Amino acid sequence: MILENIHSPEDVKALDNSQLPQLCGELREFLVENVSQTGGHLASNLGAVELTVAIHRVFDTSRDRLVFDVGHQCYVHKALTGRKELFSTLRQFGGLSGFPKPYESVHDAFIAGHASNSVSVALGMARARTLKQEDYSVLALIGDGALTGGLAYEGLNNAGASGEPIIVILNDNGMSINPNVGAMPDHLSRLRSKPAYYHFKKWYRSLFGKQPEKNGLYRFNHQVKSFLKKSIWPRSTLFEDMGFTYLGPIDGHDLPRLCDMLQWAKEQGGPVLVHVHTVKGKGYSFAEQNPGKFHGIAPFDPVTGLLKKPGGESFSSVFGKTLVDCAAQDSRVCAITAAMADGTGLGPFAKEFPDRFFDVAIAEGHGVSMAAGLASQGMIPVFAVYSTFLQRGYDMLVHDVSLQNLHVVLGVDRAGLVGADGETHHGCFDSLFLCAIPGFTVLCPSNFAELRTMSRQALFDIPGPVAVRYPRGGEGAFRENKAGPAAVCLRPGTDVTLVACGILINNALSAAELLEKKGISAEVVKLNRISPLEIRDMEGCFGHTDTLLVVEDSFGAGCVGQRLAAKLAERGMAPKKLILRNLGKTYAPEGSVTELEHSFGLDAEGIAKAVEEERHEQ
Repeated sequence: MILENIHSPEDVKALDNSQLPQLCGELREFLVENVSQTGGHLASNLGAVELTVAIHRVFDTSRDRLVFDVGHQCYVHKALTGRKELFSTLRQFGGLSGFPKPYESVHDAFIAGHASNSVSVALGMARARTLKQEDYSVLALIGDGALTGGLAYEGLNNAGASGEPIIVILNDNGMSINPNVGAMPDHLSRLRSKPAYYHFKKWYRSLFGKQPEKNGLYRFNHQVKSFLKKSIWPRSTLFEDMGFTYLGPIDGHDLPRLCDMLQWAKEQGGPVLVHVHTVKGKGYSFAEQNPGKFHGIAPFDPVTGLLKKPGGESFSSVFGKTLVDCAAQDSRVCAITAAMADGTGLGPFAKEFPDRFFDVAIAEGHGVSMAAGLASQGMIPVFAVYSTFLQRGYDMLVHDVSLQNLHVVLGVDRAGLVGADGETHHGCFDSLFLCAIPGFTVLCPSNFAELRTMSRQALFDIPGPVAVRYPRGGEGAFRENKAGPAAVCLRPGTDVTLVACGILINNALSAAELLEKKGISAEVVKLNRISPLEIRDMEGCFGHTDTLLVVEDSFGAGCVGQRLAAKLAERGMAPKKLILRNLGKTYAPEGSVTELEHSFGLDAEGIAKAVEEERHEQ
């Protein structure tokens, strides 16, 4: 075994070339074995094994800065940088993160969880290096999926024009930006990857001094070469026109060629883009055959590839099926996704109504604006999007949707705490910023039945922009359909009023039962609508107790509890004591939703304890 003796990148560098194929094979076995136990992102990591090994053969990531895009393909990097013994804790509470985290290791240069920012971040690092007159390499590792986001092109445009030494590695495992068509591109790629070629290039540049671009003869020769290359291979010029030296396409599983090409890129002294073709799921047949399923997967049987706990109905799937029914009823209903058709439950819609289904790729801002355009022309667009990614479309929500009061419907999936992906993926902002935008109606179903009802209300009954926010996973014990009024009292009480929305109503009801055993009478109020939040629409739900506790899985500033207390005060109904149970100003880490709710005091025990402590202080 080679991998068991790898404790740092220096151990990778010390290996003989003949040992590298075995190392890559052991890394794939290691990934399948561990991810099958914990769940996580598998297919993308299997495809990046040779590329990651090559990076660590050529660069020193303790000093050189490697910026991942999204970062879900960092598992091999973590295993090679002293963290392979921690993989049993991957994505677990208090364990190893599934994304790059600088607090974990000096080898993690930057937090990564959302797409398309890597080139911009890397350029900032490169400029800082230049200003501080330091010497290290800066790399941005970006996938073809992330390259569908507009921010990536903003970064590429600026980086290419900057002249800063920066290496962008395009890991192309699905969509070819520059298709490898015919024998000539492959021939040029192989020619460029030969050590003798780049040593000649380096020697040739040195003949003209430190700044060869200022030499007329060098510039003339370079222009002739560029003209001939564009004539032979016009598809390769996109990045070159931006100012990059383009290298590739390269077989991303040919480790010697990868090392040679990265070494050459390191020596270029300017913006370089290395185009690498990889196979997502490489080396594990189930992942190669179905890379979408194994992109992010729950624990599974590595022998059969089947989930250990088959997934049941979820809020996402119920939303998707409801949308199909609504689209059959009204031909104006359209569905939009940002590269998350299956994740948001829109797969059935895409099959049933392909002409009304639009995948905009990783471009949430564009998705919102396109929805606004559809709505302005009389359609009913529904943008199903994860809460954490909706943040990327905030300006468009204000400028393109709210200002014109357009009837755009948002299916805000993964609202609240989502679990193992950690702080970059929890949906803890949408309830704050959506409620701050004028004209938005925000609905919070607590179970599947309410989701069906509220989705129809959002589509056909409520004018203007509407968001229906719901959590990841399944419903809880509360199954009654109480959709309709802005708020509903589920349980009377005289000592304290517990307020919750969405699936957290289960915790509030359980807390009321715990308090009853302690002789404390708890009223439970469920908010179906958190914006607009008007007390006149909630008659009979408040004013029965002198203590108000509001539980939310969002941050504290601008939370529902603060707004509700202010509204009650305006009507002379302010409680004597207000207790807010939320995340405060703390980002929630990795862990199961149950563990995270307990750690923040959002579970039944935490809610009951907060009430008891307050009454004890009195």
